[in-house]
Amino acid sequence: MAERIKCLIIGSGPAGYTAAIYAARADMKPVMYTGMQMGGQLTTTTEVDNYPGYPNGTDGTAMMNDLQKQAERFGTEVRFGMVTKVDLSDKVGGIHKIIVDEVTEIEAETIIISTGATAKYLGLESEQRLMGGGVSACATCDGFFYKGQDVIVVGAGDTAAEEATYLANICNKVTMLVRKDTMRASKAMQHRVNKTKNIEVLFNSELAEVLGESVVEGARIVNNKTKEKHDIAITGAFIAIGHKPNSDLFKGVLDMDDVGYLITKGKSSKTNLPGVFAAGDIQDKEYRQAVTAAGSGCMAALDAERYLGALE
Repeated sequence: MAERIKCLIIGSGPAGYTAAIYAARADMKPVMYTGMQMGGQLTTTTEVDNYPGYPNGTDGTAMMNDLQKQAERFGTEVRFGMVTKVDLSDKVGGIHKIIVDEVTEIEAETIIISTGATAKYLGLESEQRLMGGGVSACATCDGFFYKGQDVIVVGAGDTAAEEATYLANICNKVTMLVRKDTMRASKAMQHRVNKTKNIEVLFNSELAEVLGESVVEGARIVNNKTKEKHDIAITGAFIAIGHKPNSDLFKGVLDMDDVGYLITKGKSSKTNLPGVFAAGDIQDKEYRQAVTAAGSGCMAALDAERYLGALE
């Protein structure tokens, strides 16, 4: 017999835990499956200074532990496991069937999807080793820590251009590494980059290695035409080559854009299927902040509560 629950939450980042807090307080008895990375992307961030309520700052793992304890205090059941298959109902009041870790069957009256998005990285050993020690995929999250310092931004699209101009307001110098001889960013964003005096753009350039033992001390750059390498002194390396939403499980079932971000209706968290809601980075490609993810988790829990209330 499959276990029947009122509210299933898939994913354990700020969106998932906030949804759990609200759902538990509404007596929906939520069950959360964490996924393989408990706490989500934020657990790869060493310092968090921009989340309200932490006047002295905190780190990503500690913050996720706090959110988990708060969710559990109100009765959320947090389970370590991976949702591997879904059979979602398209009927109002229908039951959604879930398989966890290929074997465990769950039947849920409502589902809140908060599986997030994964930042794309270059795959360098040094890049992975220095994650949290100066390598980041979010300038608005971590840029403050590099005030007055020299940094690089890897990427050529709008996101890279936005991160570079954001960092230029904080840092001494920003060097952009663009793989081709032109940028992919919109003309408007390219103009902003070109007009910013402390941004240098290196075309036909790639990051060969991040230098440093425990923290970033430099970057080895290779010109992919001449194959010449040179080192520059930096303290921060921001990788801005995009994100991949963790939505493969829902392809062909839930509406999503061409990249894979789930589409929600209007200002709500509602997907195209009744009783299925999406929160956090899985449906937000604009902001991707812990605080906005938490806010959308609150919305999803309220939407789920109202959905169940309308069925009674």
